[in-house]
Amino acid sequence: MNLSNYFEWELGVLKEAVNLAGLPSEVFDYLSKPDRIIQVKIPLRLDNGKLQVFEGYRVQYNNALGPYKGGIRYHPEVTLETDMALALGMTLKNSLAGIPYGGGKGAVKVDPSKLSMRELEALSRTYVRGIYKLIGPEEDIPAPDVNTNPQTMAWMVDEYSKLAGRNVPAVFTAKPPELWGNPVRIYSTGYGVAVMAKEAADLWMGGLKGKKVAVHGFGNVGSYAAYWISKFGAKVIAISNAYGSVYDPEGIDVELALKSPEILKDVRNYPRGQKSNDPDTILYTDVDILLPCSLENVITAEKAKNIKAKLIVEGANGPTTPDAEKILYSRKDFVAVIPDILANAGGVIMSYLEWVENLQWYFWDEEETRQKLSSIMSNNFNRTNTYWNKLRERYPERLVTMRDAAFALAVERVYTAMKLRGWI
Repeated sequence: MNLSNYFEWELGVLKEAVNLAGLPSEVFDYLSKPDRIIQVKIPLRLDNGKLQVFEGYRVQYNNALGPYKGGIRYHPEVTLETDMALALGMTLKNSLAGIPYGGGKGAVKVDPSKLSMRELEALSRTYVRGIYKLIGPEEDIPAPDVNTNPQTMAWMVDEYSKLAGRNVPAVFTAKPPELWGNPVRIYSTGYGVAVMAKEAADLWMGGLKGKKVAVHGFGNVGSYAAYWISKFGAKVIAISNAYGSVYDPEGIDVELALKSPEILKDVRNYPRGQKSNDPDTILYTDVDILLPCSLENVITAEKAKNIKAKLIVEGANGPTTPDAEKILYSRKDFVAVIPDILANAGGVIMSYLEWVENLQWYFWDEEETRQKLSSIMSNNFNRTNTYWNKLRERYPERLVTMRDAAFALAVERVYTAMKLRGWI
């Protein structure tokens, strides 16, 4: 799977989910197209005086369960089809999470590394002006995604508030804490991945304590997933990023790695362990749990044949190909792939909690917020696992993965909301 056929793949998963859930075929017809596509022109005067025009999107896919919700990414290779796929994915992820959101996604086709801070700010504000009339706290609530961050959200919420003539913090989430964001949002996705691993280990592996873990991708998601899973009692013995990997059977000091800019930039700067220039070597490490937290399409069928982990918890979007998943589930000692739609939902769930805080102007402290996030994630795991068992009983003759169950459960909830509203 790559970005060019991502939407086609998502539609295939959607169709299979509709069939598994036993829903009418018209549900697929309805959900195979977004509610609205917004395409905007973003003229930007560069620091060198030249004018460059960028292309921006906002796809509002389905709002049967609530306002559209999804991030905004800045990437030179993004396309409208990519954005549509991501918006459909957010529709299902938000549904599975049990939060009152529909799905949306935004993007600007740009390489942000080639822009100055002034240019990035101007680009962000112009993008908001282009979509201003179609977003809002009760209409569409964007957040960061690839190559955007709390600073981006600060510019965007400021621009929206200027246009609205009042302070409107609830229109964007994952803002800096000084602008009514919540500090848990910075690490919420990685924290949620660790919570999912703990729930799965408690259920199927006798607990997390002492279990060996490898983390593929030591960025924001992977580093915090490694930190929290070690706090929960596991031993992280291998980490990697784009530059290479490090393996230490005695255990990686994750807290040291998190505090070191040099290690965060290149894990080979870790002071101990065996180093490699190949990030993928840790995929084959003899561990109990593997956390793929880097990019899509990392675990292919060829690589899956050599993976020893019994449990995979997806921190990244789409890291495991369908063919690879079949190979993994064919192993007698393999437990499950906890799919991205379930495992990495901590970010959007935390965005929901921040949105609630902004709407009521009442804020929880960090520990209380984290407890609320953990409770929602745990409930979602148990709900999905119960549904998975139900589907496997219904279809004993076929392989039904946890991903199948997650998508079917998500589609079923969207369908119920649309049916109650009289849409179908």
